[in-house]
Amino acid sequence: MAVPNKPLHKAKKPKTSTGKPGRFAKFYAKPLGKAAVLSFALLLAAGTGFVFYWLLYFNRLIDAKLAAGPYAETSRLYASPQLLQVGEETSTEELVAQLRRCGYGESRSNRMGWYNVRRDGALEVFPGVDSYFRGEDAVVKVERGKVAEIYSLRDHTARTQYWLEPELITNLFDRKREKRRIVKFNDIPPVLVNAVLSAEDKRFFSHQGFDPIRVAGSAWQDIRKGYRYAGASTLTMQLARMFWLNQEKTWKRKLQEVLVAVLLEWKLTKEEIFEHYANQIDLGRHRSFNIHGFGEGAQVYFGKDMRQLSLTEASLLAGLIQRPNYLNPYRHPERAKGRRNIVLGLMRENGFIDEREYARAAAAPVQVAAGGGESGEAPYFVDLVYDSLQDQFAEHDFQTESYKVYTTLDINLQREANEAVRLGMVEVDNLLKARRKGKPLDLEPQVALVALDPQSGEVKALVGGRNYGASQLNRALSRRQPGSSFKPFVYAAALASAVSDEPHATITPVTTLTDEPTTFYYDNRSYEPGNFKDEYHGTVTLRQAISKSLNIPTVKLAEAAGYRAVSDLARRVGLNADPTPAVALGAYDNSPVDMAGAYTVFANRGLYSKPSWIRGIRDEGGADIFQAKPARRQVLDPRVSYLMVNLLEEVMRSGTAAGARSRGFYLPAAGKTGTSRDAWFAGFTSKLICVVYVGFDDSRDIRLEGSKAALPIWTEFMKRAHQYRAYKLVRPFEAPEGVVSMDIDPVTGQLATVSCPASRAEVFIAGTQPVESCRLHGRGATQVASWEAAPQGHPVNGEAIAAASPPPALPRAARIPNSPVASAEPGIPPPAPPAEQPKKKGFFGRLKDLFK
Repeated sequence: MAVPNKPLHKAKKPKTSTGKPGRFAKFYAKPLGKAAVLSFALLLAAGTGFVFYWLLYFNRLIDAKLAAGPYAETSRLYASPQLLQVGEETSTEELVAQLRRCGYGESRSNRMGWYNVRRDGALEVFPGVDSYFRGEDAVVKVERGKVAEIYSLRDHTARTQYWLEPELITNLFDRKREKRRIVKFNDIPPVLVNAVLSAEDKRFFSHQGFDPIRVAGSAWQDIRKGYRYAGASTLTMQLARMFWLNQEKTWKRKLQEVLVAVLLEWKLTKEEIFEHYANQIDLGRHRSFNIHGFGEGAQVYFGKDMRQLSLTEASLLAGLIQRPNYLNPYRHPERAKGRRNIVLGLMRENGFIDEREYARAAAAPVQVAAGGGESGEAPYFVDLVYDSLQDQFAEHDFQTESYKVYTTLDINLQREANEAVRLGMVEVDNLLKARRKGKPLDLEPQVALVALDPQSGEVKALVGGRNYGASQLNRALSRRQPGSSFKPFVYAAALASAVSDEPHATITPVTTLTDEPTTFYYDNRSYEPGNFKDEYHGTVTLRQAISKSLNIPTVKLAEAAGYRAVSDLARRVGLNADPTPAVALGAYDNSPVDMAGAYTVFANRGLYSKPSWIRGIRDEGGADIFQAKPARRQVLDPRVSYLMVNLLEEVMRSGTAAGARSRGFYLPAAGKTGTSRDAWFAGFTSKLICVVYVGFDDSRDIRLEGSKAALPIWTEFMKRAHQYRAYKLVRPFEAPEGVVSMDIDPVTGQLATVSCPASRAEVFIAGTQPVESCRLHGRGATQVASWEAAPQGHPVNGEAIAAASPPPALPRAARIPNSPVASAEPGIPPPAPPAEQPKKKGFFGRLKDLFK
């Protein structure tokens, strides 16, 4: 029986449309639904366009900023190089520390230079392409605390000295008075990196520029508290805000931060982002400057290179990021310590330090740089250099181009100058308060200090005031009356009569003058100066007059030498002076810088060296665009210069500046106090000239002598300065050829004999020394000098003339007209000349002939 065919499975009946629309279709079919869909599409398109617009905008902005540098790479100011000599006391560790302060590292890629300490302890130094001494590779061996050998790797020869790299003073701050010291990521010590990560963004090296959880939390705080506490940004977002955005705390700015952060993470490495952050971060305001970057912050707050930061210092800097001015360690040390310890706790939680390190660091006190953070700074000097650059090199833009400006400043001396001024002005304040019986001062006295090299005129240290933040007026350049510190130029002009062709009486250190109240007449006017405290001393020698800073004898000396001669000499050494009697007492205004330059004629054998502060300038490529040449000229005869030095040594030995010795300064030195309405002291050794001024800005009388207000600051500075190797080897002042030393009787000024109860050495220009033995204490006949000039070529070598043969006729030291000589003690008339002497004109007759 046949089985009918059956289908293997039942065919499904196709579904037929019921004609009912879907949900979206139903919604879209309605007018309201269609409007909603179109609105959403438009919003999506607008949002996408908005994001792409800002991405393109910020992409172009970031590219432009990165191409030009996200912060202005202003010119850099460097101090003077440091000379290292064989035999000097130092250590390898000290030299390494100095190289690191100058920007050297251990990496060969360091552009400034690199160093290597060999196994035998020798130090290899390799200046880089940015170094002041490119190619001057050397090896320095230190043994038993002294430099034993210096070996040049350039020409493989032994050297006796080697110049170390100039240290960076600062970048030339911009018009906003922002200071920063540019650093590279490899220069940032790990302890500082870890402190910053713990304080600000511990997942910095793992996230992609922003942390959604932190951003959401910040947004919620904004909504709750009215847009006042937006924060919790990553380091990348903070960098975006610092470089390219404003400081508004709004949703718009927060979204922009995220966009810029994403682009930065795409364009830069994490190390580059951190490096930019480290150079730009705001670390508060100190004095008149805004401090940016960890490099400058380390210098301002701790007075050291960033690479030398300790754990406590690094954590304090990282803590300042949150609220830098509120946490300023100078003004609020307890706040700074509290925030520092929070950062230390975060570092412990993140595993960067252990419990022992945390406990030790948290217990440590806050220690900042001495001297108010300005111990190594030279803000007044920087201003001086900046003004000179603008005046002399106006065609160059030093604020936007990377010039290297090499100055004359000695960082060590600047640090000591700041500290000497700080200590000295405390003493001045106490003296003034004591005079006011404890009442507070209504106006602070001000100060200036200038130290320069006597041979070159290079300014080595400069302080223009006691607080740069309070006042940027540079008193080192302000003109004031120098008072008696000007007197040496009066005496120099007078002593120059011995080598002058002009027909007038020769003046020597034993020339006498009468110290008594005197009225001087000039240009139909009278001038009546007085001595200090109206004390007068009768007949005095030049040496006594200058050592005691007597006014009347000084004016008489200026009158005898000629007021025009005094003012001409002053002008030749860069001082302001007019030919009037008042010139003798320093009545014409001059600045401390001018006075320091003028004193070079005494410290430098009559050579005037004009003060300078810029050594050289190099452009970004390292090419020299300026090299300074010392401006020097011979102003005084070396013999006259030495006589003045000898007289100024007396000022410090027994005169108004003897207080320097009682304060512990014993090196060979010479100088002069000055008291006008202000207090002055100008003094020098063979290595340094230093001038100090103390006074009020409103020109009121400080009523303190130079010996009490200025000399202590000078002494403190010179004691400190001469501890450094470049200034240690102070030499006694040596007489040049043509100067003789004679033992004289201090009463008569004649040659001492064995019968004189006392004698002392006196110096003279050869041919002007006395040749007559003391007639008050001597015995028998003596030779009397004639008034004729000494014959040309008379041999003098600094020794007394030999007694084997009679001396040639030499001019005798004259007396000032109308100023009687005290040849003996008061009341003892001078003895009559021997009877066998040939008949000659009397003294006044010869003096009259001389002045015809």
